[in-house]
Amino acid sequence: MERNNKSRRLWNVLTPIILLVIFVISFAVIQFSTPNLPDNDGFYHIKFAEIMRDEGIVPVFRWLPKSILNQNDFYDHHFLYHIALIPFTFGDLRIGAKLSAIIFPALSFTIFYFLFRRQKIPYPWLWALGLLVVSEAFLFRMSITRAQSASLGFLGLGVLWLLEEKHWGLSILAFLYVWTYNAFPLFLVAGFFYVLACLILDRRFQWKSLVFIVIGIFAGLIINPYFPRNIIFTIRHIVPKLGRGAVSGLGNEWFPYYTSQLLENSLPSLIIFISGVFAMGMSSKKMDTRTLLALFLTILFAAMLFRSRRFIEYFPPFALIFAAFAWAPLIENIQLEHSQDSKRNRVNVRFWVTVTLSIALAGIFVYSTLNGTRQLMRTSKPYNLYQNAALWLKENTQEGALIFQSDWDDFPRLFFYNTHNTYLAGLDPTFFQQYDPDLFDLWVNLTRGRIDFPSDEILENFDAAYIFTDLNHEQFIQKAFEDPEIIEVFRDDQAVIFKIVENNNQ
Repeated sequence: MERNNKSRRLWNVLTPIILLVIFVISFAVIQFSTPNLPDNDGFYHIKFAEIMRDEGIVPVFRWLPKSILNQNDFYDHHFLYHIALIPFTFGDLRIGAKLSAIIFPALSFTIFYFLFRRQKIPYPWLWALGLLVVSEAFLFRMSITRAQSASLGFLGLGVLWLLEEKHWGLSILAFLYVWTYNAFPLFLVAGFFYVLACLILDRRFQWKSLVFIVIGIFAGLIINPYFPRNIIFTIRHIVPKLGRGAVSGLGNEWFPYYTSQLLENSLPSLIIFISGVFAMGMSSKKMDTRTLLALFLTILFAAMLFRSRRFIEYFPPFALIFAAFAWAPLIENIQLEHSQDSKRNRVNVRFWVTVTLSIALAGIFVYSTLNGTRQLMRTSKPYNLYQNAALWLKENTQEGALIFQSDWDDFPRLFFYNTHNTYLAGLDPTFFQQYDPDLFDLWVNLTRGRIDFPSDEILENFDAAYIFTDLNHEQFIQKAFEDPEIIEVFRDDQAVIFKIVENNNQ
């Protein structure tokens, strides 16, 4: 008996370590399938972390003067995430960004193992490994140098502490969530769903969990190095997304997948969710609180996913949690029958064959999903995109000179290579639109080639003498060539830089 207890304790210690290693290796295999970063924003995050390292954790943000992220209104809505990135800024920033996108999701996935183990789900390690199966798009999103992977960890730990009713832990976690990422309202929704699940199934009003989450969120908003700018920014950031049709050029991640895309990149998560529904129907036991909570959250994230593809980072893992909770009673019954039917020294061959085949099948799915995610990673744009143009601007313009860009999502890469200049738009087009709607509309018309002789408008309204554009804005480039006061000063196979020279006087 003592030997069995020691073996069990050793297994409990080693399992999360082994899983963490597996997750790290898996994300490394994905991440280093290409030298490139899979998303533009990663360039901004790792560069800003370096600036925080060098200038202090609350630096003056001077790079987007014509947006709500101007120097006077700036709020770092990834504050703790950027602090966590600082250790990765020593050395090559690109490699540091890739390493962070290996470590953070691996840690979040390991949190899910503890959720399964603490909830006494049979084979918690196998369910945790399921995170490597559920969706190629999900793994791709987790491999981006952005705060989504940290957000998933917060939600996973939050669900565990809701179920364990660790009230002060929930409050501290909510506080840290606010400082890390502006998806913190999801934690509040999870608390509400838990209260609702307790009311429906247990006929008890478990108000404390929700109240402590509210306290943590309120404290995180008020006790904040950016207060009150953080509250103003959060409202201005979220509200336009609710009516996103009015926002020109909003990133693709805010729009839904086609059904065929979702079936192609996330079919296992849909199958897992449906299997959980069948498991509830086959179980003779009443649905418990944790399963209902997971069901509520999964339905919420499914609705969010059907509205915006960016929420692929939440639906697949919570579909897995729901399935794990739903299947647990059935698996426990099978284990009990196995235990009763097996004699002391006899192995139930049928049982172990089933387990072995299940593990082998899971391995095949893991390989398939990892391989598919690697293929997605290889579609990433070159990491040195716009490097030469950014360095040319750095060397040939005055410090702080505003660069007129033809696209808002070029900012992170320009910023990564050149903090010498300031830029017109970046990170989100609504930041520019919220700052000056009329100027934003003029910018849209200019960059789409709708205005002849754009030099006067750019110089007078934007106070910018230099124009940066990628080669895809053909109509805008044509208008620039037709304008006698605009000359081309730089070109490579990625971008063009124009200079406005009044009266052709260079």
